[in-house]
Amino acid sequence: MKFAIALLAGAQDPAARSALEFSRAVLASGHSISRLFFYRDAVHLASSLGVQPQDESDLAAEWRDFIQHYELDAVVCIAAALRRGVLDDAEAKRWERANSNTAEPWVLSGLGQWVEAMQRADRAVTFGN
Repeated sequence: MKFAIALLAGAQDPAARSALEFSRAVLASGHSISRLFFYRDAVHLASSLGVQPQDESDLAAEWRDFIQHYELDAVVCIAAALRRGVLDDAEAKRWERANSNTAEPWVLSGLGQWVEAMQRADRAVTFGN
């Protein structure tokens, strides 16, 4: 079974951890993930500038490692990202900002990517609100 998974919650919301654990369980069960879509505050997970206290888990790093390990398609909503200051190199240049703060495995793209993912998947699951 193919899953499309959308995350709308930031790292401080328990939904972000639940989405990661669900995604791990999907793959461990022999299913596949056609796309992970990060929207609203979940776009902060793509930022490389967040620093967690040493006694807390770094959920953004866990997501990044998970996506890279399984070579998953991880799309960050570009509109939500720009509003929250999450930029890749191309967008930093386009908007004349000094720096970017995201890179692989994250891809900035439009909401149409989520629509396409839902069309290709057998199940679509959303975490957060």
